[in-house]
Amino acid sequence: MLQLLNLQLTLFLLIAVGFFVRKKGMVSEQGQKNINNLVINVVLPCNIIKSFMVDLESSMVRDLTSMMLLSILVQVIFVVYGKIIFRKQPDGRRACLQYGTICSNAGFLGNPVAEGVFGSYGLVLASVFLIPMRIMMWSEGLAAFSNTKDRKATLKKVCTHPCILACVLGIVLMTTGLRFPSPVTSTISSLGSCNTALSMMVIGMILSNMDLKEFDKDVLLYSLHRLVLLPVLILLVCMILPLSDTVQGVCVLLSAMPAGATTSILASRYDMEPEFATRMVIVSTILSLPTICLWSIFLTM
Repeated sequence: MLQLLNLQLTLFLLIAVGFFVRKKGMVSEQGQKNINNLVINVVLPCNIIKSFMVDLESSMVRDLTSMMLLSILVQVIFVVYGKIIFRKQPDGRRACLQYGTICSNAGFLGNPVAEGVFGSYGLVLASVFLIPMRIMMWSEGLAAFSNTKDRKATLKKVCTHPCILACVLGIVLMTTGLRFPSPVTSTISSLGSCNTALSMMVIGMILSNMDLKEFDKDVLLYSLHRLVLLPVLILLVCMILPLSDTVQGVCVLLSAMPAGATTSILASRYDMEPEFATRMVIVSTILSLPTICLWSIFLTM
């Protein structure tokens, strides 16, 4: 629990740094856009490739296969759930809410939380669980922000996106065991390690232009879905499938994570109500502190 608290506080301190540098004029509006583009086109792809470079052991094949198939099912459920629940929202908000349903902050919080609750094996399972989510967030999720009726153009844009290409390359590296030369791997790792800091700072920059006193019930409603209702739904699905307790626990726990930082970053990139998206990230992250603790206790009982 102390590790989880430290992670949450780290997030908010990084956001505070972004808020400060933008308020003080250290970063201009154009500079903020440039950092946003840097994160999406360089840092995030390197972070994705880095996360896929794990060694798989034959003794884990059954659980890893179960986790992969289960994660694919979870992503399908999330996509359908978001389209149904938020279908009546205005275009900008609908894109943010649907993307926030697909993409959680499991990529940052999920791995250390899974390791803390279920040990090193939980970390391996969490890494596998994140593979379909990463693919879905840069395919179906990205399409939600593209907002075009030209399916062919949308498909082309999605397939050529740096993060999708990074997912494909990552899968090849993981399944074949191939690795880049040491200097290339170190460079990718170093750039990927910047992801959390830069992503949170961008959120802080967006936050600096917002009216923090403004209340939005849609954000609270989203947080209820993201942190409580979705993991309950996934738990019910897991209970009817022949899964090990660890696979089930990791899957439910990672389904209970708050909105991913990329929700705010992509909303800003595509001008789809970035202030609303930032509130989604901030509020759901604050509320996730008690809910993740409760889920962790429940799943280990």
